[in-house]
Amino acid sequence: MNNLATSSGSALANDNLPSRPLTVLVAALGGEGGGVLADWIIAAATARDYPVQSTSIPGVSQRTGATTYYVEIYPATRAALGGRRPVMTLTPSPGWVDVMIASELLEAGRAMQNGYVSPERTTLIASTHRIYTVLEKMHMADGRYDSQRVLDAAQQLARQRVLFDMQSEASDAGTVISAVLFGALAGSAALPLSRADCEDAIRASGKGVQASLRGFAAGYAQAVRAISAAEAVPTAAAAAVSAAVSTTAPAFANHASLPPSLQALLSALPAAAQPMLREGVARCLDFQDIAYAELYLSRMQTIARLDADPAAQLSSETARFLALWMCYEDVIRVADLKTRLSRHARVRAEVQARPGEALRITEFLKPGLDEVAALLPPALSGRLRQWAHRRGLTDRLNKGLYLQTTSLHGFLLLRLLAWLRPLRRKTSRWQEEQALIERWLHSVAEAAKEEPSLALALELALCGRLIKGYGDTHRRGKDNFLRILDTLANSSALQPAARAIAIRQARLAALADPEGRALEGTLASHGITPLPPKAKPLNFVRKAAG
Repeated sequence: MNNLATSSGSALANDNLPSRPLTVLVAALGGEGGGVLADWIIAAATARDYPVQSTSIPGVSQRTGATTYYVEIYPATRAALGGRRPVMTLTPSPGWVDVMIASELLEAGRAMQNGYVSPERTTLIASTHRIYTVLEKMHMADGRYDSQRVLDAAQQLARQRVLFDMQSEASDAGTVISAVLFGALAGSAALPLSRADCEDAIRASGKGVQASLRGFAAGYAQAVRAISAAEAVPTAAAAAVSAAVSTTAPAFANHASLPPSLQALLSALPAAAQPMLREGVARCLDFQDIAYAELYLSRMQTIARLDADPAAQLSSETARFLALWMCYEDVIRVADLKTRLSRHARVRAEVQARPGEALRITEFLKPGLDEVAALLPPALSGRLRQWAHRRGLTDRLNKGLYLQTTSLHGFLLLRLLAWLRPLRRKTSRWQEEQALIERWLHSVAEAAKEEPSLALALELALCGRLIKGYGDTHRRGKDNFLRILDTLANSSALQPAARAIAIRQARLAALADPEGRALEGTLASHGITPLPPKAKPLNFVRKAAG
């Protein structure tokens, strides 16, 4: 029976009319124009005199879910209906979505997981670029979801697919991704809307028309090619999609213009580790100065002399985490990065600001007692921490700040902090980090001497991955790192091979659980008494009157 009703509500049947509306589900992130895309679809359908209905469900902040827009189009003109109205629903049903549009690859994966993509019905239109979720960013190691798994699922679950990097196309066209998505929708021919219908809807909106039309044209062309390729050679199309989203490691910079002192130190280190070492040198130069880069290479000489492996895996991994650790995130570093001209240029490009158009950048900062104390000499830093602890102010002094780096006041304030770089060696944070780095490198070197296969040394070197971030994240990672170093690095109860396995298990447990409970459970399995859970303060806030 056709899904139609008269004005009185009674159902009617007509075999000459479509049996059901066409359904479109759009999943878009904030700022990508998902609402505009839905409006364009509605406008194009309305211009064709098709009955259309839409609803939207707001998403949540901090990249934990998209805003969804659901559109139903009954593909028959109102004149053909003769006063009857199609019965439409407000929400999508799994297995009954005709077109699934996702502005980012993981959102396409979520749609498939929720059953909105079916091989019998659904055309999947999705961008293959990634915007990482909060959970991916929070992970202590590499928390990124496997994009290839989403692509493989799309090949199996979607009736037809239009998959390419739409964000790149949008950037090239100087528009937002919604325009490219709309073009891909039109090019897929999944809806009874012509290219002219869709372009007219864009023109009727009256905002950013030319840029939107450029993005639309790019999306349309890509979709036509994708559909044609899929119909001609499905396996080749699948391979092309996978190749389009595959990423390769960025080429290391040549740095041929390094000072002679650095060139001499580099040449004495293993050739297999040179790419990573050069990146480490560049990072140290950017963080501090030539002397700091020389210190980096001098530290690596000790490890390299003990690395008998032709592949130099121990040297490469140590070089990677040593560079990251030596270039830790402090207030000076953050202020420097936020006030660089290259950052302002990048932000202008990301928001697609036109030449001469005013741009305002507001930074949210939350410096606490630790960040302030880290800038002081060790003696003053200790006194400040003790004073704050006695008065219970350690956590209460963490206050959020909003600074506009596009204003003279905000920019100069951060630049003043960045200009403290020559004084960084005098700070307490510098002393703490360098002492712990030396302890870590000494443990790696001693393990390399003790165990010829270098398995134990490599596992200790990889523990450098635990040191990352800033604030509480950095503090928890360092606590877990020290816990492993204190209990397993020099344990006489375990042979070197068994110790390497234990350190690996402990490191993986610490990366999976930053709070350290999984780590303590792993240590307990090796006969080490676990530490009790750390106490957390409870803050009671008086409810405001009225």
